[in-house]
Amino acid sequence: MKTHYPSKGKAFPLQIVLVVPFVIQIFAAVSLVGYLSFKNGQRAVNDLAKQLIDRTTDVVDEHLKSYLSIPQTLNQINADAIGRGILDVRDRKTLGKYFWDQMQAYDLTYIGIGLTTGEGMGAARYDGKTITIDDWTAKLPNNTSTYATDNQGNRTQVSARWNWDNFSESWYTQSIAAGKPIWGKIVTANLPTGPYITASASRPIYDSQNRLLGMIATDIHLLKLSDFLRSLNISKSGQVFLLERDGTLIASSGTEKPFVLVNQKIQRLRAIDSSDPIIQNIAKHLQTSGFESITQDTDFQLDIQGKRHFVDVLPWRDKYGLNWLMVVTVPENTFMEQINANTRTTIALCFGALVFASVIGVFTSHWIVRPILRLNWASEAMASGNLDQRVKTSVVRELNTLSNSFNHMAGQLHESFTALEKSKQELEDRVENRTTELKNALEELQRTLAQVIQSEKMSSLGQLVAGVAHEINNPVNFIHGNLVYVQEYTQDLLAFVQLYQQYDSNPAPEIQTAAEDMDLEFLQSDLPKMLSSMKVGTDRIRQIVLSLRNFSRIDEAEFKSVDIHEGIDSTLMILQHRLKAKPEQPEIEVIKDYGTVPLVECYAGQLNQVFMNILVNAIDALEENNAKLTYENIKDNPSQIKIRTSVVNSTWLEVAIADNGVGISKEFQQRIFDPFFTTKPVGKGTGMGMSISYQIVTEKHGGKLECFSTSGEGTEFIIQVPLQVKVHGVV
Repeated sequence: MKTHYPSKGKAFPLQIVLVVPFVIQIFAAVSLVGYLSFKNGQRAVNDLAKQLIDRTTDVVDEHLKSYLSIPQTLNQINADAIGRGILDVRDRKTLGKYFWDQMQAYDLTYIGIGLTTGEGMGAARYDGKTITIDDWTAKLPNNTSTYATDNQGNRTQVSARWNWDNFSESWYTQSIAAGKPIWGKIVTANLPTGPYITASASRPIYDSQNRLLGMIATDIHLLKLSDFLRSLNISKSGQVFLLERDGTLIASSGTEKPFVLVNQKIQRLRAIDSSDPIIQNIAKHLQTSGFESITQDTDFQLDIQGKRHFVDVLPWRDKYGLNWLMVVTVPENTFMEQINANTRTTIALCFGALVFASVIGVFTSHWIVRPILRLNWASEAMASGNLDQRVKTSVVRELNTLSNSFNHMAGQLHESFTALEKSKQELEDRVENRTTELKNALEELQRTLAQVIQSEKMSSLGQLVAGVAHEINNPVNFIHGNLVYVQEYTQDLLAFVQLYQQYDSNPAPEIQTAAEDMDLEFLQSDLPKMLSSMKVGTDRIRQIVLSLRNFSRIDEAEFKSVDIHEGIDSTLMILQHRLKAKPEQPEIEVIKDYGTVPLVECYAGQLNQVFMNILVNAIDALEENNAKLTYENIKDNPSQIKIRTSVVNSTWLEVAIADNGVGISKEFQQRIFDPFFTTKPVGKGTGMGMSISYQIVTEKHGGKLECFSTSGEGTEFIIQVPLQVKVHGVV
């Protein structure tokens, strides 16, 4: 009797059930990934633009602080020198040379003084190269003479004569009226050397009795700010510009200058009149709310010529009265071009993935459905009473198993309970086997975790060992001292054993067996060697510890007499790992030329630090030079460090350390002892090593530290310290 079960709802073909959800999932997943990728890209663009603008703002801010602090600082130094009587305003030639020297040291356009008597003088560099000296009296006309100068700052000839009146010039009257350091109004002029735009820092000057002598001023060329802004790498279309509070342009990163020439007269350029559309549109936007109303950092976005720009406006002030606006802008399309290209690529890949997934789904479903349909037809036949059914096997493992199971069920129905029990037993065995495998895996995981924990402990232990290295000395000395007695006792015991063997050639079987088990003959020959090796090892440890103690001078931190050669040798031993040969370069040869030098009174640990800094720089220079050469070239011209010591004039110790590395350019030699100055890449040096060394030699020991170098040939540092250094006024 056939039993029919009513269907609940509409049924769908298996092929559609397999393909459609598969395709929908792929389409939804790829579309969601593409959408999230696009949105994350936009969010990343906004964050990146803000970071770039903030970084640019910080760089410009630091440069403005550094560049604009120079004139005020020089004015203060010069005013203090005049007030203390160090500089005499009546000595015009000396004062001219003094200003000439400052113009050589700093990138300025003018340094000058105007006196209450109507007289004055200054040094100028309008063309950026040639320095002239202006000297004027109080009697008009042609009271001012401009002198050319030689390379020593001496006046050579009068190059021009012209009129000048202190009392009618704003740079003089404003400073006198203010009675304090100020920034004067930005000045422009069209000189024979070219257009001139400058900011002038000025302040009153007084004599030692606090009587007003006049004023002093220092000018800087504002076009140098535009040069700096152009050097910033913000983006292909990004802009940085500076504005006064009335909207007048001070400097910009574009090619446009902050002034225009009208009938051969120079005029300041307003930002809203700029030929640069970016500067012009941003200025007009700011003008709507007023330039003066901007009192804090302001961010906004602005559409300029159909392109969106990120804009940041920051007020910039200093304590001497400057009140500017700093504007940084970056176009959005600088970052969005690659995002849009990636979006188009993502859409194309989504469509391709959808088509490919649909085709593969159709073939896969057809491949899976056909064996299932055959099983379905056979099942329906069996339900109809025809038990003689067999189905073909499939290449799919699971379907093949199902077909075989179906064939066994049809052919051996009477063995079903036995087969079921057997399957149950097999399942239990598999569960037990899997449980055993999981247990083994868990044990392996625990062992691995223990190894990781042990590795971390060893790492921490390594850090602790570095901290207690100085505690090694006592136990090593104890072991080293006892090894001598152990060696003597061992030799006595071995001699006793040999004497025993000599007089007892037939020992008891137990003794003979024990001697064979311990390999007595090998022990007698190897034990002295082992003790000798241990002694060599303790000697090496003591030598290393002694070198570390000599270098740091832990027990000699105070001022006392020491052998300077011990400090140099200890430093060389600590640096031995960098001096010895490596696969990529031969050994760095150290040539010692030690003279007969008495004990030197010094801070030994600090002098060792000086040796360390100079030797490390020498090794760095040699490695930098070797990186450009082949191994054979380095062998033909080996890297060398020469160390020479001697006594000069019976009172000075001289230590010269020279290398044949890359050398130092003349430009860098002048700054090598400046704090934080370094030619090494970021992360390789702080620029404090040579500055600290210079301080130790000159201030702590009253000595000299000089550098002599030729670029491409090498560098030599010469240290000179007195054999008896004065400390707190006592020899």
